[in-house]
Amino acid sequence: MHSETSPGADRDAAAHAAREVIELLEVLWNKGRDMASPAPVSSSQLRVLFILDRDQPINLRTLGEVLGSAPSSVSRMCDRLAALGFVERSPSSASRRELELRLSSRGDSYLKDLRARRETALLDVISAMPPAERAALADGLSSFRLAVENAASEAAGDAAESA
Repeated sequence: MHSETSPGADRDAAAHAAREVIELLEVLWNKGRDMASPAPVSSSQLRVLFILDRDQPINLRTLGEVLGSAPSSVSRMCDRLAALGFVERSPSSASRRELELRLSSRGDSYLKDLRARRETALLDVISAMPPAERAALADGLSSFRLAVENAASEAAGDAAESA
């Protein structure tokens, strides 16, 4: 009688299940994004919009650090987003040499519409689940989010110590 009770079996099963769900969510997210705007943005540009929504105003250097990208590629991404009307640039209040980036009202509307479409798609799927499984999903996702935040916080602390 062999059962999968090795110390890492439940961890491996959870990682496998999370990967499968993430792949399904990517398909679901892209459907919502494609319907949200006649000019959908790339995944990298969408990440910039999410960062601006959370951390605005932000300068190009800080945005590049958050993205882990070179200043030239961040600048090109922001040029495209500004051309779409999703991002506004203005002189920094702290330094005339820097530009601050903000989400424009059009960018804000795009994100709100995108999030609403994604939430509707999620609600359609989650509504088909039994109530106890929905509650377990909510608990599991809350724990997962906390673990991700803790790992990110530890990584940021390690990076600060080695700098």
